[in-house]
Amino acid sequence: MDLRQLRHLVALADCRNFGRAAEAVNLSQPAFSRSIQTLERDLDCELVERSSREFRLTGQGDLVLQHARRLLAGSQALHNELTQYNGLTGGELQFGCGPYPAQVLVPDALARFIQAHPAVRTRFHQGDWQQLALWLREQQIEFLIADARYFVSDPQYDVQLLRTRPGGFFCRAGHPLARQQRLQLRALLDYPVVGTRIPPMIRKVLADLLGEADFNPSVECAQFDAIQRVVLRSDAIGLATLEALREQIDQGLIHLLDFIDVPLNDSALQLSYGIVSRAGYSLSPAARAMIEAILSVDQQLLAASIPAACSV
Repeated sequence: MDLRQLRHLVALADCRNFGRAAEAVNLSQPAFSRSIQTLERDLDCELVERSSREFRLTGQGDLVLQHARRLLAGSQALHNELTQYNGLTGGELQFGCGPYPAQVLVPDALARFIQAHPAVRTRFHQGDWQQLALWLREQQIEFLIADARYFVSDPQYDVQLLRTRPGGFFCRAGHPLARQQRLQLRALLDYPVVGTRIPPMIRKVLADLLGEADFNPSVECAQFDAIQRVVLRSDAIGLATLEALREQIDQGLIHLLDFIDVPLNDSALQLSYGIVSRAGYSLSPAARAMIEAILSVDQQLLAASIPAACSV
């Protein structure tokens, strides 16, 4: 067994097809199949259910896959640490990001990071907090930036909190609700709501305000750009942080809805951004540099928001 074979197994699990996986790792399909068969022989177990019409790993295959991801991540982490030991002159950085930090905070920080360290290959993966947590546990990413309330009480994680971000519901300019005064939150029930997966704490607060058992978007999507596009082209209502909406509000493209029965500055309805990593594991020099850039940009965005807040 070697790392190359484990890499092939991961590719097979991700592609769920021998032909596509072989193409992904630049091998012919016969050579790729032989590599998987050799791995099965070395481990003395079947990894793939070949009797099934649909692709499926065996129970042992799932177990090997979990270890394969961790071993490959550890190998890459070692390579990065050695490459970056005397400076950020190479290697790679992989981290995760929620949909709302991906709008302003992370792109601005990433621009600063690659300007200072252009030789580091950087990938940031976007998803909701549950998907990000899975990637972090599997060591596919070194850290993540998202609403941190899911992570703060879990000893598996180290959490560095950033400032909170207020959120709100929004609609396109010209939407029927944009012309109404003294709106109540129940007005949302007449329209589809488009948003990301909502953290349980925020969901409960909104459900209680509505007098409903639960609150979930009519359309759930992890990509904020897609959410915004749907809202601009329909009567759907969106949900986002004010920071992510600022440019569109200034351009007059969207209208921020104000509900008289939603308490202003309720901390439960704000996103608590945090930088989350695995407890007990050191971060690579590239990860530490990227986090420094995020912290710096976070302070800049705070300073820029204060005059705007004072003028309201």
